[in-house]
Amino acid sequence: MITTIVLIKAEPKSITQAATRIAGVEGVHEVYSVSGEWDLVAIVRVAEYEQIAQVVTEQIAGVPGINRTQTLTAFRSYSKQDLEQAWDIGVE
Repeated sequence: MITTIVLIKAEPKSITQAATRIAGVEGVHEVYSVSGEWDLVAIVRVAEYEQIAQVVTEQIAGVPGINRTQTLTAFRSYSKQDLEQAWDIGVE
C-alpha cells in the first residue's frame, strides 16, 4: 500500500464543501482541516503509484475551490505502536 499526503489550498468559502467532496474520492482515506499555510490535508492510500496521479491530479485538483496542491509520497511509516512491538520481539 502506498501512502501519499496531499496538502491542499482552497478558497476560504469552499473549504467545507471541498473537504467533503475530497473525502468521497476513492483512495482518499482521511481529510483534515488544518491551521497554517495549508487549508486541508488528505491522506491517500492506493495500491499502485499510477493511481496517485489519477487521484491527485484528476480527482482532488478538479474539485471546485481548490487552488493548489502539494503531494508528499511516504517512503516509510514510523509509529509508537511499531516501536512497542519491536521491543516485544523475543521477550519472554
